[in-house]
Amino acid sequence: MKLQGIKVVDLSWFLPGPYLTTALADHGAEVIKVEPPGEGDPGRHIRPADQRTSVFFRNMGRGKKSVVLDLKSEQGRADLFRLAREADVLVESFRPGVAARFGIGYEAVRAANPGIVYCSISAFGQDGAYPGRAAHDLALEAMTGVLSLTLGDDGRPAIPGLPVADLVSGLHALSGVLMALLRRKDTGRGDYIDVSMHEALMASCANVVGSAFAENRHPDVKQQRTTGGSAFYRVYDTSDGRQLVLAGQEMKFIRNLLGALGKPEMASLCEWPGAHQQPVMDYLATTFREKPLAHWMAWLDTLDICYGPVNTLPEAVADANLAKRGMIVTDDQGRKHFAPVVRFRDEPSQPLYREPLLGEHTDEVLGRR
Repeated sequence: MKLQGIKVVDLSWFLPGPYLTTALADHGAEVIKVEPPGEGDPGRHIRPADQRTSVFFRNMGRGKKSVVLDLKSEQGRADLFRLAREADVLVESFRPGVAARFGIGYEAVRAANPGIVYCSISAFGQDGAYPGRAAHDLALEAMTGVLSLTLGDDGRPAIPGLPVADLVSGLHALSGVLMALLRRKDTGRGDYIDVSMHEALMASCANVVGSAFAENRHPDVKQQRTTGGSAFYRVYDTSDGRQLVLAGQEMKFIRNLLGALGKPEMASLCEWPGAHQQPVMDYLATTFREKPLAHWMAWLDTLDICYGPVNTLPEAVADANLAKRGMIVTDDQGRKHFAPVVRFRDEPSQPLYREPLLGEHTDEVLGRR
């Protein structure tokens, strides 16, 4: 596997850091997950659960080794520093300054291990206006304006279904770690990576920030191309109370559908987003409400357009494409897992679909046997 021989010390909790280190573990890195005594990573207790631990934790903890250390004790800090001194990568998600107070900040670890790639993920970064302030995903979606772009039919911000700030910051951190490891092959030196969840999500607004950058104004959300102003980027009801989406605004897709429906003259209204598309929206809404979802899925499948059903999560997990590509894996205990998304032809991942029990590897990792 691509990362075999890489040792990672993981001090992160919840989602951003564990999302990163799970990807490293899936591709062969030895990931040592350091947890506090007592309840361990809070992710272990996020319900629902089946068998060993919560589904949340098994998705974020698989293939890792769990070591319990009390970082408030001198021995715990000494053990952690020893692990960091021998590691290739250290990932932490404390508030800024906490790792240094424990004696395992970047400067201390680098002095003993110049090759360490040390990644800190925090809400607002290690300096700046809010370095000590706590925040989780929803607050960051609000602060970056993402929530102001995600409006319900009542015009009020709607809570998104995914914690996007957590996910994109984890992916940025992953790319930073891999870049630093690649560079280390030439220099022999590691580096310090400072990833701000706030900045990672803000940078993800690149395709919607045009009016703010160019005109210093907030867009009229309901008239933008991806947030309500396009008949071909929209959710429609069907006769059985289900929904489908159209999600392709290229004119070829627009002409294909409207032509098949006998309304080719409407295509010219869809060349750019805005209120002028309302007649097309109304027509499509009326049309799709006439028959059930299954009918429309079969019919739309005969056309070259972008569309999809609004699936429930169980329906999504059972999707035929995911099944054919082996994306949903069942372990020997009958539990479902996601396979790694990155697929190498040579040296494919060999994930271990098993999460560690709390402290299961403490003695092994610290050489106490």
